Amino acid sequence: MKITIFNNSGLETGRYLKVNNFFLKKENNNILFLDIKRYLSDQRQGTNKSKERSEITGSTKKIQRQKGSGNARKGDIKNPIFRSGGRIFGPKPRNFNLKINNKSKFLAKKTILNFKLRTNKIKVIEDFKINIIKTKLVFKIFNRLNLNFKKSLIIYNKRNDIFFFSSRNLKFTNILSINELNSYELANSDYLVFFESAIKKILKL
Repeated sequence: MKITIFNNSGLETGRYLKVNNFFLKKENNNILFLDIKRYLSDQRQGTNKSKERSEITGSTKKIQRQKGSGNARKGDIKNPIFRSGGRIFGPKPRNFNLKINNKSKFLAKKTILNFKLRTNKIKVIEDFKINIIKTKLVFKIFNRLNLNFKKSLIIYNKRNDIFFFSSRNLKFTNILSINELNSYELANSDYLVFFESAIKKILKL
């Protein structure tokens, strides 16, 4: 299978990349699910906390006597049945992080990249530099590639701040370096737009 390489104007260069060796014999969707679950779990803070009965400031004196009033027993003012009382089984700080070994993470990324390759959802553009921060320049490239209003992820090898700031304002576009790639961002994008040096680095892995 070949991928067409486009230039910085969004036009075909006539060059291609062969990706036959990158394909998996069988895609592992279970590993992909686990890696996405790990990524989303890692985003959770886990810092929510409510006070239990023993942590509330207040008197421990019984509100009413235990027997003889005809009412239900109530205990002290910190009783959870009262307003501003303690919370029963409330949330406590916890760590939501999940662990997956590096081999599984790599297989998950490879699975989603295989799917994008099979469905022609990967575009490759030549490495180029922009000398001025201008969103319109990047918008024109995406317009030529028919990706203007489609959720796209731009993947670069070496950071170019001018290009980064130029593309940051596009509504449907996200930009990541090759070292920041994760299964969630890959799966959550309709199209993947690779710089040539970035996809060559991935194909060597």
